[in-house]
Amino acid sequence: MLDEKKTAEEISDILGLEPLALEGGMWTQTFKDKNSTAIYYLLSENNFSAMHKLQATEIYHYYAGAPAQMLLLDPVGKIEEPILGSNLESGHRPQIIVEPGVWQGSRTTGEWTLLGTTMAPPYSQEMFQLADREELLKDWPDSRQKICELTRSDSHH
Repeated sequence: MLDEKKTAEEISDILGLEPLALEGGMWTQTFKDKNSTAIYYLLSENNFSAMHKLQATEIYHYYAGAPAQMLLLDPVGKIEEPILGSNLESGHRPQIIVEPGVWQGSRTTGEWTLLGTTMAPPYSQEMFQLADREELLKDWPDSRQKICELTRSDSHH
């Protein structure tokens, strides 16, 4: 088990993680073949996973640190807020499956969360779409606060 006293920076150094453009967080690809890809993904208190969607299923795996709060917005209007973590009695799950076309974002509930994700077929940049805050707010107005927390504004108002 990972030493929970380590900082996000120490974990990034040990695992060779780099900043993930657009989405946020720190990552490195650990596996890729013609069928699938796998990554380490680190969220920290100042670095969240911005709302985005993919054209393939993404499976999240919880490894260490604080639980991660996810926001999943389904195209048919369903809203889910699963928690990736190890406290099963309180509803946490060590694995969350995000279907293709579902808007997803996440943040750590503490100092950091170390996750992994697996994708089959393999991830490619063409299957990634970063969310536009205003577009999401039109379709999911009741989730305004969480959408604003998990999107980065390009405007300078």
